[in-house]
Amino acid sequence: MLVTLRVRNFVLIEELELSLGPGLNVLTGETGAGKSILVDALTLLLGGRASPDLVRAGAGDAEVEALFEPSDPAIIERLRDAGVPADGEVVIRRVVSQGGRSRAYLNGRLCTVAELAQIGPRLVDIASQHESVALTDPATHLGYLDAFARLASERDEVSRAVDELRDLSARVRAEKERARGRAEREAFLRFQLSAIEEVAPRPGEEEELAVERGRLRNADRILDAARRGALRLEEGEGAVADELARVAADVRAASAFDPALAPVAAVLDAARADVVDAARTLARHADGIDADPSRLASLEERLFALEKLRRQHGPSLDDVLAAEARLRAELEELSGSDERIHELSSELDARLATAGARAKALSEKRTAAAIKLGASITRELAALGMGTAKVVVDVAPLDGAEGEGALGVGGARLSREGIDRVEFLIAPNKGAPPRPLRKVASGGELSRSLLALKRALADVAPAGTYVFDEVDTGVGGAIAERIGRALADIAGHRQVLCITHLAPIAAFGGTHFVVEKGAAGETTRSTINEVRGKARVQEIARMISGATVTEAARKAATELLRAAEGTGAQPEPSGKARTVLAQKSGGA
Repeated sequence: MLVTLRVRNFVLIEELELSLGPGLNVLTGETGAGKSILVDALTLLLGGRASPDLVRAGAGDAEVEALFEPSDPAIIERLRDAGVPADGEVVIRRVVSQGGRSRAYLNGRLCTVAELAQIGPRLVDIASQHESVALTDPATHLGYLDAFARLASERDEVSRAVDELRDLSARVRAEKERARGRAEREAFLRFQLSAIEEVAPRPGEEEELAVERGRLRNADRILDAARRGALRLEEGEGAVADELARVAADVRAASAFDPALAPVAAVLDAARADVVDAARTLARHADGIDADPSRLASLEERLFALEKLRRQHGPSLDDVLAAEARLRAELEELSGSDERIHELSSELDARLATAGARAKALSEKRTAAAIKLGASITRELAALGMGTAKVVVDVAPLDGAEGEGALGVGGARLSREGIDRVEFLIAPNKGAPPRPLRKVASGGELSRSLLALKRALADVAPAGTYVFDEVDTGVGGAIAERIGRALADIAGHRQVLCITHLAPIAAFGGTHFVVEKGAAGETTRSTINEVRGKARVQEIARMISGATVTEAARKAATELLRAAEGTGAQPEPSGKARTVLAQKSGGA
């Protein structure tokens, strides 16, 4: 139930606080006074789109907040599971800046608009002239039927199964597409793989070959350096080894007189031995050097082949080796494509059978519920002055289950909603064949049809508050009174807020608010006040007679109120609501 609604700087409203009763709340006023602004405020509060136009001229920002006492305990549990503090009441607040940016709060905690959009339909159900028009769209009818039959869980199961089927079907199509181009792809892969296999690169090979190529390219310089080094170290006149030998002999002789020189002599002997070893190594290396032009040409050719592979698959040789592994793996995968297609197709058939069985079971429940819903709406329409009208809720199989990738069950197309299409048909007059609602119903009939549907769904709808925004369009007289009684009947188990232009409907309200628009300086403002007693009689009389209220209109208004007496509750506003709202609304 919507306990308190507070609006500040919203369109034409400077500031108001509205405390609604649990029964039928009616909202009246002159055309253009701003009655529908409250519906716009509620829509924004429940996740609607924010825009700069919502901010009252001259104000910095607009703000809407409301306190709810949910009738559905699952709402409180959902909030707690999401980490939102909840103790049986819900406070929602929305602030819109001049630039159109908005912030949302849920029980004082910042939240997203998506979160509001999820919880909103479970708090308030808004029926408007727009929805009356939308009622002619068959795309909305399936949802109404499922809501009436409480088939949300079965429908969700079918949706999940169809999502899985579509993913699996896409995999099958992808495999078949790959299979169609498999021969060409295999030839291309084998061509690339053969080019790598022909070269047969080894890890680290390029570095090894580069070192050898450098040695062969500079063989003359290496040979000259090795030979000259060997000659200077040991073989030539004044060789380093001979000089070290003489120095070592002199130091060794002197050590006979100074023992401290003995270690130095040993070091010199060791140095001479190392020099001799180095000289002989250089000599052997020089003997082994062969400036082989054919080997150099072979190395150049090999390195060129490796470089070509690197350009194709590189930048490094390791990348070439990784590409070789990938090519082999893809070829192996392609070779098993037929087997995979068979396995996936078998799995697709099995899952389609399971999903089809669920969709058929759902369709059977819909067909049975459609008879009850049609009869229920027909009864409600009779109570609203359309006694000869008959509504048929037509459940038919979806067509179009053709083409690759289409999912079909028994000739019907399988969608996320099942295998059915639903459309409301109406025969306005006795003996006339039922025809689509969009082709037959007038504006007044559409309004009554929407109200009849809402009454039929009242026991199953999760929302604790119904808002009817001028659904009395196109009706009057005795029909208006019947609509008023219907609204009062819904208000017996749901809180109702009704915006109306018709006195026979307004008379049934348990709580009556009047919207007035007036100038305040250079701006226009809308105000909303609750009316009781004589003030309410005056407002009902105005609705009857127009701008000039006559005594006869007052008497008629009194009679209307007396006739409607007892159908609506008239609770006093709760002081507790305002206290809780202030505590939970959250900072700006």
